[in-house]
Amino acid sequence: MNILQKIARQIIKKSFNFSVWTIEQFHDKNYYADQVENLRKYPIGTLGHDIAKCLDDNKLGLVPNYESHDLKHVLLDFKMTPVDEIRMQAFMLGNGNYTIPCFAILTFGAILLPDEWSTFYKDFKSGQKSKPISSWTIEKYADFQTQTLRKQVIETRTENQKTLNMKTITKYGALSSIIAGIFGMLFCLPFLFSSNIADLVGAGFPFVGGAILTVGGLFTLSNLTRQTPKYV
Repeated sequence: MNILQKIARQIIKKSFNFSVWTIEQFHDKNYYADQVENLRKYPIGTLGHDIAKCLDDNKLGLVPNYESHDLKHVLLDFKMTPVDEIRMQAFMLGNGNYTIPCFAILTFGAILLPDEWSTFYKDFKSGQKSKPISSWTIEKYADFQTQTLRKQVIETRTENQKTLNMKTITKYGALSSIIAGIFGMLFCLPFLFSSNIADLVGAGFPFVGGAILTVGGLFTLSNLTRQTPKYV
């Protein structure tokens, strides 16, 4: 691992730590500490106990309003490292979690970790083949055996191939919009720092257009996710 790769991983780690710290400032830490204490009481081998052990081993607590995030780390066996954090988002995107945080974190990680792109793609494909878990909560699954749940999730679905419908077209259209928007914004970004007014004007409008495409695609995918039936 070269120096740039090490720096990129440190940037991701510090960014996540700062985000968690910021979220915690607006919530009651004692309430979430009590939740972890309750999880410790579950029998060994259950998801609840394993989540508490994972948090204790990494000297972390539950992140307010993001409790299911830690559930997925343990259930999918992704470690609490910068690379595995991004890998989990790649898996969840493939799994149908079309949310703004998921896209934002994955894009942030992909930009900083181009050496892991092939790994992210494999995780994305694995997510596509696994049972959807974006709606799973600790309260519902804490007393289930972790290994049993893990086998149920990662087994390949045997559904019939879906026919092309309007929702599928909309989904891929939104993904294309996001990709085109991000590419356009990145392409125009260097010109926005130019002292030449022609460069500023010429790059400014396409940059705004790229932002509109990206945001529009994200909202479309978020709406599709809310309309997707929940899986038990």
